[in-house]
Amino acid sequence: MREKGIIDERVLDAMNSVPRHLFLDSSFLEHAYMDKAFPIGADQTISHPYTVAVQSALLQVQAGDKVLEIGTGSGYQCAVLLEMKAQVYTIERQNLLYKKTTQLFRKLHYRPRKFVFGDGYLGLPDDAPFDSIIVTCGAPDVPQSLLSQLKIGGRLVIPVGDESQEMTLIIREEAARFSQQSFGEFRFVPFLVGKK
Repeated sequence: MREKGIIDERVLDAMNSVPRHLFLDSSFLEHAYMDKAFPIGADQTISHPYTVAVQSALLQVQAGDKVLEIGTGSGYQCAVLLEMKAQVYTIERQNLLYKKTTQLFRKLHYRPRKFVFGDGYLGLPDDAPFDSIIVTCGAPDVPQSLLSQLKIGGRLVIPVGDESQEMTLIIREEAARFSQQSFGEFRFVPFLVGKK
């Protein structure tokens, strides 16, 4: 990760603390620490470690920050954020992954503040506002519902696009004013409405 330009020591330390091989199917164990994505079931993937590092660094998480994660998947990104001492609220739309990851969190003693089987497009309005929001799937556009759940000064990291996505950082500067920056092209599974 350092060779690829990741300099946030808190992100690097957190990633070094998370046993990525436990978030993968056993058939991929020998490749667990390569910078590759792997299938995790339900047509979903665990992201490249570099992608996790980039998104985590862009969030600029501080200990105690309230972070909403859209797309729990295997739970790996959530675990990294928990190692960074964030209070993580996470949503997964695939029931298969929700059940599997719930068991893994228990086994590894990772405790998100809230883990929900639900529709990520809705976010968690009852728990808002959030210091930051991370979306781990490719969105065709930025859901207004998520923007509205950011606190003033809050950061939304979301890959935006169809075939490939532009990693996008949106900061809520004021109640109705947002700034936006792009950080290169990535590929994610699509951000879908509803739960399954």
